[in-house]
Amino acid sequence: MDKITQLASQCRIASSHDSVFKSECVYTFHNPYTRPTGIVVNLHTFIGTIDELAFQQQQQQESHDSRSDEGHGDHQEGIFLRIVMNRIPKKAKESEKKEGEKTTVTKLGLGIEGGFDNGEKFEMETQYSIVVLCQEKTGLSSAVKLLQQVEYSTGTATATGTADKLPLAVVQSVESILRHSGAAVQQDIKAFELDEEIPVSKYANTLEFVDNEVKISPNPRDWKCEKSGDVENLWLNLSTGFIGGGRRHWDGSGGSNGALDHYMETGEKYPLVVKLGTITKDIDTADCYSYAKDEDGPVRIPNLAQLLARRGIQVSSMEKTVKSTLELEVELNATYAFDAITESGAKLVPISGPKYQGLQNLGNSCYINSVVQMLFSGTVPELVSRYGTEAYGDIVHHPLLKVPPTVAPRDLLCQTAKIACALTSGVFSIPVEMLSQDNHDCSSSHPKYRIPPRMFKHVIGNDHADFCTGQQQDAAQFLQYLLEKLDRAELGSVAQGERLWNKVDANLGIPRTYELFAFKTTSRMVCTVDNKVKYKDDHHPETILSLRIPMEKSRPIVETKLDANDTSEPEEKRQRAEEDDDDEGKKKKEVVPTVTMQDCLDSWADVHTVDGVRWSHLNNNAATAMVETRFSNFPRYVIVQIQRYELGPDWTPRKLEVMIDVPEEIDLSSLRCKGPQVGEDIIVTSDDDNDDGKASGDDYVKDTSVTSPPMRIDEESLAQLMDMGFGMNGCIRALHAVGGSNVELAMNWIFEHNNDADFNDPLPTDTHNSSNNANSYSSSTGVDEEIVSSLVENLGCFTADQVRAALLECGGAADRAADWLFSHMDDLDNAIANLNNKKVVESGQGNGNHKDDDDNKNKFLLEDGEGKYRLVGLVSHIGKNTTSGHYVAHLKGHNNKWAIFNDENVAWSETPPTPHAYLYLFQRMDTIGSPNPSY
Repeated sequence: MDKITQLASQCRIASSHDSVFKSECVYTFHNPYTRPTGIVVNLHTFIGTIDELAFQQQQQQESHDSRSDEGHGDHQEGIFLRIVMNRIPKKAKESEKKEGEKTTVTKLGLGIEGGFDNGEKFEMETQYSIVVLCQEKTGLSSAVKLLQQVEYSTGTATATGTADKLPLAVVQSVESILRHSGAAVQQDIKAFELDEEIPVSKYANTLEFVDNEVKISPNPRDWKCEKSGDVENLWLNLSTGFIGGGRRHWDGSGGSNGALDHYMETGEKYPLVVKLGTITKDIDTADCYSYAKDEDGPVRIPNLAQLLARRGIQVSSMEKTVKSTLELEVELNATYAFDAITESGAKLVPISGPKYQGLQNLGNSCYINSVVQMLFSGTVPELVSRYGTEAYGDIVHHPLLKVPPTVAPRDLLCQTAKIACALTSGVFSIPVEMLSQDNHDCSSSHPKYRIPPRMFKHVIGNDHADFCTGQQQDAAQFLQYLLEKLDRAELGSVAQGERLWNKVDANLGIPRTYELFAFKTTSRMVCTVDNKVKYKDDHHPETILSLRIPMEKSRPIVETKLDANDTSEPEEKRQRAEEDDDDEGKKKKEVVPTVTMQDCLDSWADVHTVDGVRWSHLNNNAATAMVETRFSNFPRYVIVQIQRYELGPDWTPRKLEVMIDVPEEIDLSSLRCKGPQVGEDIIVTSDDDNDDGKASGDDYVKDTSVTSPPMRIDEESLAQLMDMGFGMNGCIRALHAVGGSNVELAMNWIFEHNNDADFNDPLPTDTHNSSNNANSYSSSTGVDEEIVSSLVENLGCFTADQVRAALLECGGAADRAADWLFSHMDDLDNAIANLNNKKVVESGQGNGNHKDDDDNKNKFLLEDGEGKYRLVGLVSHIGKNTTSGHYVAHLKGHNNKWAIFNDENVAWSETPPTPHAYLYLFQRMDTIGSPNPSY
């Protein structure tokens, strides 16, 4: 007890404001189940780790936060709570009693697969103990040793040969940790709280009731639309008693629109309706909607039963006869491609091991899982080399884990290495011998084999309006955001102790993850007035090639329907097939439009007409340009996004039900920019037009007589537009054109300009009046003072000096500076101090380093090579839009066999859904088998 008593004063009591990491190690996915020693939780910091990492430090920071550890230098001691858990079968009598009984939901629970607890065949056994660990260093190596361990139970402890009580401070600290919900549950709750809930209608209590003696029959056979006579999808107006059809959708489905038309025809006075057939004695399950412009969506109506009673409907006697809106949405999510994408019905062989590790779905987190599995499961060997490990390799001593325990949960590089090591090592994989056993479902749900990417999701999405929620998001948007965040973190690693380095030559620049996928484009612009030509380089690299589907080039492909006698298909599907046979004369084939990948590439490269281009050789007058876009370089990997979603005639997003004919190999060589050719009349421009990323006098402009200050783009409006399937750059352009926040006007702008050549290009900096604004640029600080003033005013919570520091760090980009400021709000002063220290190092002061050397280390280099690529990965989407439904990844392994990654389920793929994919990953063929060794 001596050691525990000595360290008792270091123990703290965890409050609700503290984050307690007690469910898994912050550096690895080890949890109380995975090892006999479980995990240990520091009684001062409340950070959970495995024993070996309890004193983890940065290489250049040997004694960080010594408040929780006794001793300095080569010897450190700390006091911890050890948590060990085991899953053991329940008693046979209990299991037999429940066998054969129908499983019912017993309780709703966060952190439980599916969100419900249906009862288990196992029970959990938990053991607690108080331990004192010490770290001893010998030269460059160190070892963690156990000094003392005392079993803990209900505030008392019994050690070998003694029954002494623990110090009160220790007991209080341990009890506070055990009572605490834990960081994992806190993060889940936060995500659920951010999700949208159906609101109570503001019109419910004061709804006007028209006493027209209309009574509604309880018999569904008597219901029909009073406008069209339709008998399906009927909605009752709660004020007038009018029965009308539901909204007519973009594809002609839905209802007759009678209910909405009635609302408009009656002067928009009676907004609340309920769907007939969804009313039961459980009144909360009824579908209610408000047509009011300030609600226009699903609502809850607390007094619904009373309103229905006035129309003669007694809810206690009503039964459900139609599908609810939620059920229809789930059905829509299962589109025609669902079985093809998930390979439903196929007898897939499950696999497990290094690079074939599943990820637990946290609730609508499949968009994260599919992207992470595509990047870090071995398909991109450079990322395995940087963030992962070899098969069954060391996941404890990875260089990117060398941060203090208090920093690890919010360090992106650390959490990326944590998840990549789990995917590539096989340490947490289900043993192969268990895959073929009948109890595979039980073993796959064992906590020791589950990888919940909760900390990774939190550190990525904590400062993002969409990714911090528990809602489904666009996988392409997340992929782009992840690459940008990794790029910033990798650049910042230079100032954090050199956790990254060039593995070929440490004196050379650090290769960045972004560079593996980055490409630039060059636009060839022909002035229609005199046919003079200008080549304009895109100064901003892109990482995703977004391709429109040219439906005008589609060809009908006749597909044989699945045999209704095939018992491997779902019963519901066979019944539908049989009904089709009866109604349509045993129709066996359906026509599905198909477009080739080459058609999509040709559409991207086609010549576009752009109006309103100002030309320097025409004295800055506007003239039409013929523009075509070509690649400036071919990166090692190309990510292709197929724009499967477009705006319908009523500007409602709709999914294109089309197959893409994608070959195993593609050749982009013909799309490389060849530069000025013999016989072209080239427009001569000054050097400044092409240097430093500045826009030239020939940039696309509409009206540039006056320079406007940087416009603030509303983040929620931007998210709404991106949810419709448009790229971030195009949505920013649309909002910028309409004032920054009006979604409706921005949609109109997108509808008119989505075929512009520069629609998906980053919005250029306005420099047409740079001569007039020369005084706004401060040579002493290197930033534009107008941008400083604008950010200070628009953000409202940062000083001018803080904004200047962020702009300097982000190369003058206002949007990135704002993101940097918000992401460092918790410790902004120290973050800026670190930037200032970095500048001292870069200037060569104090340590002999030279700025030229560090510039070489931070220089952005674009890879280039032959434009021939091979398909190595897919991310497919099932659902009516990118923010609902489900994502699944398919990856090609080293043996050229495809595997399906459906969250936790990994299996050999029989038929990869290449025609239905949303994202395609191609690898340049001259790099296959030759990964870049500098990573």
